[in-house]
Amino acid sequence: MFRDIFRVGFYETDALGHVNNTRLPQWFERSRDPLFDLFNPEKSLHNPHLILARMEVEYKREIYYGAEVEIRTGVRRVGTKSFVVYQEAWQNNQCCAFGESVLVHYDYPTKATLPLTDAQRAMLEEHQFGPKG
Repeated sequence: MFRDIFRVGFYETDALGHVNNTRLPQWFERSRDPLFDLFNPEKSLHNPHLILARMEVEYKREIYYGAEVEIRTGVRRVGTKSFVVYQEAWQNNQCCAFGESVLVHYDYPTKATLPLTDAQRAMLEEHQFGPKG
């Protein structure tokens, strides 16, 4: 599991005084970077290896300005050409939101999906994380 801890910016709040719900998908995307690094350690923008196929976020409670947020990121399931990323947003020792994303191993020049190698699957399985039960 990967952890990303940061302070909420004032600009991320809305008229109701809490973090705008559009921020969570952005925070989750930012916190998936370590998984992208597994496939693209040189961080080349000319040779990406993953695409986002689906994303869901479930909001449990408000997140507020002034306290740190921790995003926990890991791999829930590994398939043959894709994997499911599970993420949680925590503030003040409470899980405020969680979500899942499907990332697909992809070859941009040919516009085709690629099978995950055994080494990639093993690498992903080292970072398993998901809800209990």
